[in-house]
Amino acid sequence: MNQPAARRGSAAWALVITSAAGFMAALDNLVVTTALPSIREDLGGALHDLEWTVSAYTLTFAVLLMFGAALGDRFGRRRLFLVGLTVFTGASAAAALAPGIDALIAARAVQGVGAAIMMPLTLTLLTAAVPAAKRGMAFGIWGAVQGLAVASGPLIGGVLTEHLSWQWIFWLNVPLGLALLPLARLRLAESHGTGARLDIAGTLLASGGLFGIVYGLIRGPIDGWTSLTVLTGLIAGTALIGGFIHHGIRAKAPMLPMRLFRNRAFAGINAASLLMFLGMFGSIFLLSQYMQGVLGYSPTEAGLRMLPWTGMPMIVAPLAGALSDRVGGRPVVAAGLALQAIGLAWFALVLTPDASYAAQLPALVVSGIGMALYFAPAANLVMSSVRPSEQGIASGANNALREVGGALGVAVMASIFAAQGGYESGQSFVDGLLPALWVGAGAVALGAVAVLFAPSRRQEARRKAEGATEAEAGEKDLVAV
Repeated sequence: MNQPAARRGSAAWALVITSAAGFMAALDNLVVTTALPSIREDLGGALHDLEWTVSAYTLTFAVLLMFGAALGDRFGRRRLFLVGLTVFTGASAAAALAPGIDALIAARAVQGVGAAIMMPLTLTLLTAAVPAAKRGMAFGIWGAVQGLAVASGPLIGGVLTEHLSWQWIFWLNVPLGLALLPLARLRLAESHGTGARLDIAGTLLASGGLFGIVYGLIRGPIDGWTSLTVLTGLIAGTALIGGFIHHGIRAKAPMLPMRLFRNRAFAGINAASLLMFLGMFGSIFLLSQYMQGVLGYSPTEAGLRMLPWTGMPMIVAPLAGALSDRVGGRPVVAAGLALQAIGLAWFALVLTPDASYAAQLPALVVSGIGMALYFAPAANLVMSSVRPSEQGIASGANNALREVGGALGVAVMASIFAAQGGYESGQSFVDGLLPALWVGAGAVALGAVAVLFAPSRRQEARRKAEGATEAEAGEKDLVAV
């Protein structure tokens, strides 16, 4: 086999392996939500315990993502990808076999650890395997799979729970993981980052800070925003994040160099990612309950009716990746975020206790197109905004901010829902849902504005042609604005 053909084969295998692994990690964010009543029936536990089956995964995933990326850069990205995949697969089996609610929560936390190691390395491994000219299309396919996994979690969880049992939402990962392990070992090439020593201080500051903030946000609606535990988590977490930022400025080899945020492309796309996931996660969390609790659909029926939203990335995202290669990622991402915001606002305008599916359909379609336009070009913008040696750091930071945005979205929008409405009746649910959706739409719209502050393709080309440093380019662009 000649070298170009071998490279194409390697790229194809990398795309399959990284997309499948990313699908599993992304799917488990929301797949458990529609299974909670069945889990409570089998394992018992209060509502507080059931909520931790969701948040235990999100918390460990969010706070350890950058550490997972740093481990891959230091010890080998393929090697750590295999470690993360093994941990995730084993924890999935443990969750399916859990004899009680506490064991399930612990298994979900370990799942998050495996996902945090595995997920950020999918993009760096894919970037290393795919030629630069083809990365837009490859990221488009990767993005379509991730978008489908995040949005279809409630559908897949509902179908498996309704027709098999809730354990199958975790058993699903086991054969996939066992199949991917030998493929990854044989088909992925090893690569490393800078080779610098691990930043233990930065890891502890970031992990502790993110844990405190996310824990406080999740517990706020339950314990009250003025409770000691919530205030301690938010204040201590914010202080630790402040220490992490200071460390990133002063340290010689920090885990996340703050100088990266001088690059408007990196800063803009990360702000947009956090806001996008804030609005999307919170909306899906509430809308899936609306369809079941208010409109009376079964979990499967609700998931099927959301397919114009959840299935759209499979159609549009590869085209979005190719389009970003032609016109640049910034306008495509901005358009996607704007459409997602319009879709959420549309929901807020038409939803009632007895809204017809026809009234919801335009919002579902617009939201699906918007989400699809975001995923692939956003990944490309993140990876192209930094040097190749720093792509592991960039991927970990971006994924961490997405997860934090998702946890923030569920916490904030659930808090607004609880303040304005409740579960007493269909009208009460809608009274809480509508203001939450407006907040979600506003957050995503702010994300569209944030990404527009990234430099255009022409500005980026001029910077490279002039041989400017990142700092110098940032200063020139800011003056231009």
